[in-house]
Amino acid sequence: MNDNRRNFIKKSTALAALSVTGLNAFSQTVKKDEKGKPAHKPAHHEKVVKWPVTEGPNTAHISIGSSINADETEMQQIKQMGADCVLMGGPKIPWTTEGLRTIMDRFKAQELTVVNMMISGHPNTIYGRPGRDEEIENIKKSIIAAGEAGLPVIEYNFYADRFMEGYYEKKGRGGSGITAFDYDRGKDAPTKPAIGTHTAEELWANLTYFLKAIIPVAEKAGVRMALHPNDPGVPVSHGSAQIIATFDDWKRLVNIVKSPSNGMTFDCGVSREMGYDPIEVFRYLRARDCVNQIHYRNVTVQEPHMKYEEVFFDTGIINMFAMMREILHSGYSHGINPEHPRFFTYDKDKPGYVTGKGYPGGSGYSGQSWNVAYTRAMMQAVWSL
Repeated sequence: MNDNRRNFIKKSTALAALSVTGLNAFSQTVKKDEKGKPAHKPAHHEKVVKWPVTEGPNTAHISIGSSINADETEMQQIKQMGADCVLMGGPKIPWTTEGLRTIMDRFKAQELTVVNMMISGHPNTIYGRPGRDEEIENIKKSIIAAGEAGLPVIEYNFYADRFMEGYYEKKGRGGSGITAFDYDRGKDAPTKPAIGTHTAEELWANLTYFLKAIIPVAEKAGVRMALHPNDPGVPVSHGSAQIIATFDDWKRLVNIVKSPSNGMTFDCGVSREMGYDPIEVFRYLRARDCVNQIHYRNVTVQEPHMKYEEVFFDTGIINMFAMMREILHSGYSHGINPEHPRFFTYDKDKPGYVTGKGYPGGSGYSGQSWNVAYTRAMMQAVWSL
């Protein structure tokens, strides 16, 4: 009886010690008053956080994909998610100051700020064909117009070809949609006659020519350019090299013209798909002030570059809290896009449902809302702690 009692006391003491150790791992030292009771004031080294914790003018901000033709209902839905900023594909080049202001003012009327537009219409520039100088002049005019209209970021791609054949749909939890990728499903796809084949050095020469022409204009206009990395980051697509498909490629890009205006869209999902630590990639780019847009999403990876899945933010292999902490502690102050929302059955027959622009499955309002809510929670957790 006494032995049992002594054993019980020993076990209880050990559990109590373990509990205290566990609590201390989650919290700062609790300050006590003169009676030995926890004080209501935080310890001197703890930060008092006033809620609600929200973005400010000089902090990172959630930005949601929209359309230049979005109607009032779509804008209201974005605002209802809790987002104050939007990004979208821009109009045909050359952009004009008046044209951009008209678009931006429509969103401003619904208390939304346009923070990024994707520019396109430069295939001759990518392939080094006759007519590229005219395209580049149109992009220069567009950059100047963006600066005058107050558009801070212009995003662009420099794909020789985008390898879409490897994507397919998988079922996620409860029948939701997961976008999977397997290079083997289409690696033998033939060359596209309209594109031909291009070596890596050919494409690098074309990109260098482009950047040296436009970055000085962007600097003067106060505009940041954001090149999105190749996604998927496969080595070859339809016979052409992919030149923004590795970390070394991204390093090479930002060193062609060293300027905050020559930056990238940092995508933590793409970084992990390619086998890299996204925090390491972010730190390299951020130290050079060339993270000009962020795509925030999660993945699982079976083989870097070749085989992976785009999944719910809470089920992938990226530590999304650690990623957000790194972003916010760095002082980054541009857009964070919680992109590639998963397919929810609920969305399929609802207005606004889209098939994903080449991706299998599709997404809608509830899928996007889920992404935004998760991202907001991560931001508030970091700011609180």
